[in-house]
Amino acid sequence: MSFVLSRLLARWVLRQGWMLPVVVVFFVFATSWPLMALAEPMGSELVQPENYWWYFVVTAATVGYGDFSPETTAGHFVGAYVIIGGIATLTTVFTKLASKLEQAKGRRMQGMETVRASGHTLLIGYTAGRTERIVAQLLADGVTDLVLCAGDDVQVHPMPSQPVDFVRGEPTAADVVARAAVAGASTILVDMRDDNEALAVAVTVDHANRSAHVVVTLRDMEKSELVRYVDPRIKCVQWHTPRMVTEELTSPGIAEVYSELMTAGGAGTYSVTLPASLGRLSTEKCRMALGRTFGATVLAARTDDDLVVNPAWDAELPVGAVLYYVGPRRLTDAEVETALRKRD
Repeated sequence: MSFVLSRLLARWVLRQGWMLPVVVVFFVFATSWPLMALAEPMGSELVQPENYWWYFVVTAATVGYGDFSPETTAGHFVGAYVIIGGIATLTTVFTKLASKLEQAKGRRMQGMETVRASGHTLLIGYTAGRTERIVAQLLADGVTDLVLCAGDDVQVHPMPSQPVDFVRGEPTAADVVARAAVAGASTILVDMRDDNEALAVAVTVDHANRSAHVVVTLRDMEKSELVRYVDPRIKCVQWHTPRMVTEELTSPGIAEVYSELMTAGGAGTYSVTLPASLGRLSTEKCRMALGRTFGATVLAARTDDDLVVNPAWDAELPVGAVLYYVGPRRLTDAEVETALRKRD
């Protein structure tokens, strides 16, 4: 029975506004003071204006410092009345606060709150598994202030344990653009379910924020020409390479470098096996010989044990090691051997 009554009281309190605790406090104060004045002896310090407000506060809050207290039995009853009024007020306040906090948490989990951020990284679009990997990589790269904007099909925050704010809604809608703080973002990733959606969102983002570094993932890279019509500064990345996506977000322009390396007619990536006749060689010697003679840049070296990207200059390369380099053309074994011998 007591449980039912407490639930009914809580519901009634929630239906009342914040005026309820204010009314209760003023009512108890206004009625308890004259009652205390009648109950206590003439000249009692307790009922003096400069003292009674303090007694009322500490008693209603159930703190009770004891510097002032009633002397008569009737005064004790008035004090009990103040305590009950204080408990009722505190119960009302805490119930309302708990309700407000729960509502705020629910709205955040449902993506309905407005993001209070600027200079953040905004991810527009959600694909289960893929987006989690992108977020994990960004966090590992030291990116903070992440905001995820997903469609209405994502009903609750898909990554509640991660330091990522969540906004839900149609990303081309004005209210969603405002709630996701698109205008204040420094970096924006448009990672939609298909290329047409990506193009529509890219247009929306470009109108809302002309200064952000914007990356759009596409399944058909030929549509990147359409994106360039929107804004030539927008970078397009192949949808199927999420690692390249995160690299472009954190290192603007890197996707263009990759594209150049993979495009015929530009600089290419090649490999060559070091001549066995030269024995062990230092990385420094290989870098200097290939760089000055052919304009090639050593990227990595493979030995019998491992592949080392960007090997140290003082590293020793064993006989038969393989070099991977960037250059204008593929070098022959004879060219490499001749260049290395000249460096002796």
